[in-house]
Amino acid sequence: PTSDFAEHVFGVVLLNDWSARDIQAWEYVPLGPFLGKSFATSISPWVTPLAALEPSRVPLPGQDPPPLPYLEVAEPAGYDLSLEVELNGEVVSRPPYRTMYWSPAQMLAHLTSNGASLRTGDLFASGTVSGPERGERGSFLELSWGGREPWTAGGEERTFLCDGDEVVLRASAGTVTLGEVHGRILPAPSRPPRPSRPRFVQSDKES
Repeated sequence: PTSDFAEHVFGVVLLNDWSARDIQAWEYVPLGPFLGKSFATSISPWVTPLAALEPSRVPLPGQDPPPLPYLEVAEPAGYDLSLEVELNGEVVSRPPYRTMYWSPAQMLAHLTSNGASLRTGDLFASGTVSGPERGERGSFLELSWGGREPWTAGGEERTFLCDGDEVVLRASAGTVTLGEVHGRILPAPSRPPRPSRPRFVQSDKES
């Protein structure tokens, strides 16, 4: 139940769920995001205990229609976390976690409602954190609205990430810092040339 959330979750890390959008677009219908997201997930270097976030608890922004009974939660169930998304040293978005529709307790209750188990060391993520304003969108896909609305960073118009780009996510809850998660896009390694294959030529003459 949602009331047992703190009995099963120790704390919070920042997580960057990298996405290969070209692969994701190809496989999304009918498979959903499989190979487009099954690599290079990054997390921040330490876990912030839930107890440290207790002063940052806030009511949820409102749920309409009301959730089913198994997802009902005692307020305040949300967290007032301030996040920053930085690209190459420039902050390009500030998503507010307090606007998240579902609370972490509801997410976990729904995740386990069909019998899925929890084990020590399991990691589950909230999904993209985005606010209602453009400067609060939590992914570059949303920030550029699927690549159709370029945005500016470092004096250049951008949509998707390029080789050499460095992305930093950071968050805080009042005076509590949740750490940072860094990642840099590296070019694909060059493939060595294929070795030439020996050619076998059939002759109709005896040698």
